[in-house]
Amino acid sequence: MTHSPETPEVPIRPYEVTAAEVVPGDLFAPTPEDAAARRWHVVTHTLPVSPEVIRVTLRPPLGGVDHEEDLRREQTVTVAGRRVDASAVPLVEPEPLEGVEFRDGDRLTVLRAVDPLAAEVTYVRRWGAWHRDTTDSADAQAATDAEVRRWAADAGREGTVVRHEPRPEREARAAGPRRVVVTGLGAVTPLGVGTGELWDGLLEGRHGIRELTDPEFDGLPVRIAGTVPVDPASLLPRQAARRMNRAAQFAVLAAREAWADAGYAAGGTRESGLDPERVGVSLGAILGDASVLVGGDRKLRERGPRGVSPLTTPMTVPSQAASQVSLDLHITGEARTVTSACASGTEAIGQAVDRIRYGRVDVALAGGAEAVITPAIMASFAAMRALAEGDPSAGSPSRPFAKDRDGFVNGEGAGVLVLESEEHARARGARIYCEAAGWGLSADAYHVAAPDPSGDGIALALRRAVRDAGGDVADVVHVNAHATATVDGDLAEARALRGVLGGRDVPVTALKGHLGHLQGAAGGVEAVAAVLTLHHGVVPPTVGGGEVDDGVELDVVRTPRPLPRGGDLVLSNSFGFGGHNAVLALRRVG
Repeated sequence: MTHSPETPEVPIRPYEVTAAEVVPGDLFAPTPEDAAARRWHVVTHTLPVSPEVIRVTLRPPLGGVDHEEDLRREQTVTVAGRRVDASAVPLVEPEPLEGVEFRDGDRLTVLRAVDPLAAEVTYVRRWGAWHRDTTDSADAQAATDAEVRRWAADAGREGTVVRHEPRPEREARAAGPRRVVVTGLGAVTPLGVGTGELWDGLLEGRHGIRELTDPEFDGLPVRIAGTVPVDPASLLPRQAARRMNRAAQFAVLAAREAWADAGYAAGGTRESGLDPERVGVSLGAILGDASVLVGGDRKLRERGPRGVSPLTTPMTVPSQAASQVSLDLHITGEARTVTSACASGTEAIGQAVDRIRYGRVDVALAGGAEAVITPAIMASFAAMRALAEGDPSAGSPSRPFAKDRDGFVNGEGAGVLVLESEEHARARGARIYCEAAGWGLSADAYHVAAPDPSGDGIALALRRAVRDAGGDVADVVHVNAHATATVDGDLAEARALRGVLGGRDVPVTALKGHLGHLQGAAGGVEAVAAVLTLHHGVVPPTVGGGEVDDGVELDVVRTPRPLPRGGDLVLSNSFGFGGHNAVLALRRVG
């Protein structure tokens, strides 16, 4: 309900009159205290009861129930410097809610009708509680069903109007955006090859950060990284492996695992009975494999032009991982590559979600792959003073959110999800991990490398992801944080999460202590972990470091714990140099 159109927006200036002077249309308050509390009523009717007494009929100015008061003619009352057309003020009978069965998705509007300047407040019922429909974290506290019923019961006495809007029954409708689900997972990480190695390592608190012993790293100020412990070329046919860079090898292995995990036949689309034109690939990468270009330059200097392999150029481009996955599984729908710094993997998943939503493809392999542990890249990061130092044998040198964090650990690997439209997955009887419900992007526009310390850009991406998922911040039960263990980056992300989630203790996990920072692959691998968190109902711990920084003020998970049940959204965050912010929202499927 809104203001009556007949109520002019002019200042209310209370002044005192006698009851005998009150006429219909006056805004009336029995006392100055009522006026100060903005508790007004419109006089709709007056009736002499006796020579000494007048009976006035009163109604809240924004609508409600009538009540009568008997006033002595000489009695002093307060009126406002505003007249109202009494006939335009609606009579609204209280809506009893005592016997109403509430359901999630119901809406409730509450209007303090005695205040001419009041605005409606809307509540939405989610997971058994009523939450204000607002992005203001200060209004995050929820109301119970019992409180809502009490509001309705007291509405007439309190001068409020409470309206209950049941969730509409689902009806047949024209075709629109399709629901996207996750049906397969694959990963190659510093914890090993396969999602089993990844998940077990996360829950056990192991890390895959190692010393770089190759002579080419001699003399570097930092010689530790999150390296994959298996040569990926040894797991692929020799001839095929020779034509792939290291990042593409990771991607193909992860894609094969995800493809099989989704229930598709080995070999690819044709063997699985799929139209290859209705399947796509979307992978994130920053450089892909930086060693190919470095190696080509070295051979040019040592052996001359004839020493440079003709495969140097096709194996250098960041898109090689996506093209090799499409070749390996015979996918012709599309093979896209997203390059947005360390947000690349998450953005690639988000773009695949949209391609399926709007019918461009039915199935997509999406994630990220990266292999940039080379001397030049390590030296560059060290020169930026961005890299952590430490002995991996004494625990993870990467310490997200910890007081003593001193930088990130460079890493490599790949993480791939199989995404499908829900109807496609259900038609073939696929196992569904969760819904890929939404995603959000933003840009800091702040600095070429440093994050915006306000966290405003991150907060925008978080809100957009939740909104795109059709949810509310009250639905968020877990966040897989980007948290690279850099001093400024962790604080900016923590500030954004506090601002968006308000005072709620949402469990937050950061996986960089287990894996290092996998660059363009980080979003893919961390999305795999977020899906497994929803699937298993267990939140993995954050490892590395001891005491959480006082400025973080988040519920950082230190030992595995059950995933909260009072909501359905898990967020996976990725943020990159240059202010690239990407957030993926996943929803559990009942």
